[in-house]
Amino acid sequence: MVKKKLQSIRGIHDGLPQEVKKWRFIEDTARKVFASYAFSEVRLPILEPTELFVRSVGEKTDIVSKEMYAFEDQGGDSICLRPEGTAGAVRAYLQAGLTRSGAQRWFYMGAMFRRERPQKGRLRQFQQIGAEYFGTSGPVEDAEILGMAQTFLDTLGIEQTRLEINTLGCSSCRPDYRATLLAFLETKKEALCSTCHDRMGSNPMRVLDCKVQTCQAALPDAPEMLSHLCAPCDEHFTGLKQGLAALAVQYAVNPRIVRGLDYYNRTAFEFITDQLGAQGTVLAGGRYDGLVESLAGPATPAIGFAAGVERLAMLLPEPNDNTLDIAVVALGEAAQAYALQQAAALRAQGLSVLHCGGGSAKRQFKTADRERARFVVTIGEDEMQENMLMLKNLNSGEQQKVTLTQVFNIVG
Repeated sequence: MVKKKLQSIRGIHDGLPQEVKKWRFIEDTARKVFASYAFSEVRLPILEPTELFVRSVGEKTDIVSKEMYAFEDQGGDSICLRPEGTAGAVRAYLQAGLTRSGAQRWFYMGAMFRRERPQKGRLRQFQQIGAEYFGTSGPVEDAEILGMAQTFLDTLGIEQTRLEINTLGCSSCRPDYRATLLAFLETKKEALCSTCHDRMGSNPMRVLDCKVQTCQAALPDAPEMLSHLCAPCDEHFTGLKQGLAALAVQYAVNPRIVRGLDYYNRTAFEFITDQLGAQGTVLAGGRYDGLVESLAGPATPAIGFAAGVERLAMLLPEPNDNTLDIAVVALGEAAQAYALQQAAALRAQGLSVLHCGGGSAKRQFKTADRERARFVVTIGEDEMQENMLMLKNLNSGEQQKVTLTQVFNIVG
């Protein structure tokens, strides 16, 4: 009987070397940029209580009702694989008792899980990098976290994005707007899709963001939150725009931007690209001043964002394959031990080194070529006796006999 090859679960992909090179670059860049803004890294669990997302994200949202991987464990507890990072960060913030410790600036990275239809830029297991700023309420901080997001994308070398911003109002001005919007949507209900019908009862603002063309065609004159802001929300949005101008961050106001999660208010934003088809949002977020309180904490203003690592990687050029500095070739059994020692010494100087494993010189040189090494160090009996190394530049073909220290000066 022929055994069937096992495949990964649909929508859950392996990270192979070329992809991981990009992911590492994105992660390293995030750590560098976020640290320059005084953000500290936290590491949050993948498994969380299901109730955390029911209470924060919303029981009627697509994430909780349709997409979340939730199950009962052997002890009878209802747990889930985290579908997003903000709720877990808030839970950790409260559990650690940090509500009286001043502003907290955190960032995190890791896998998230949603059972949705896999397509380009959308996976069931995907990686996110997120940032959360707890204990800050002003538009200046909003502008600065948007500036940090822009710096992150700029440092990655991703230029083909644009920033769009909106305001979602607050608990004072949004109820009246919601009633106005619902009244308008009722007049257009026959032209709206079934998903929009569901959203009308739960989060009607999300109807404005529907991607179905017939829905968009029915909504060009829909009322907008911008025209229904209370004075504090209007001042906050004006302050945000002034802050972005001061930071020279280019943006466009898009009154149709809403967030898919129920806990957002006031500032909402997206960095969008036209390079990825329908899945054009690469980084998004906003303010969520009521979330901490909804999870039994004190009233705490906060703002944050998340970026999809796989989507960011799709916008990066292919990495340079010449990551191997030196391949070490040992000629003859007598040179093996010496070659191992020299390879270890070169690695100790910070170089990436592959010992080609001995055997015939032809096979070892083929290994060096296949691994695309920049240089080859050849060691035979003469090199051992002279305590030297034969160094060849595989790009230029130049070859010279050098000391260990000279190898580092040339290659490093």
